[in-house]
Amino acid sequence: MPHYPYQVIDWSTVPFTQHQGETGLAVWHTLQLEGLRIRRVDYSAGYLADHWCRKGHIVHCLEGELETQMENGEIFHLKTGMTYVVSDELSSHRSHTKEGARLLIIDGAFLGI
Repeated sequence: MPHYPYQVIDWSTVPFTQHQGETGLAVWHTLQLEGLRIRRVDYSAGYLADHWCRKGHIVHCLEGELETQMENGEIFHLKTGMTYVVSDELSSHRSHTKEGARLLIIDGAFLGI
């Protein structure tokens, strides 16, 4: 298991990439470490992911509200201060926002099954 030195992340200095959804836009500020990816993701109002995801994540809602749609039809709402956790290959999910949301997302090899 990798060891990570102490570090402070100033998200305003972390480069970002833009990802077009089926509707709306996601802006990812990504810190990639060995076996670990940490992202602050901002979803625009009306964002809907353009794919179903089977990756594992720890997702914490910093601001706004996120609707997670499961391929089986279930819908979960994540509001400010709430978190969800799922391992790789245990769900097929996608994100949707009405008003937008800011998330902290952590994923990596430790979520594999």
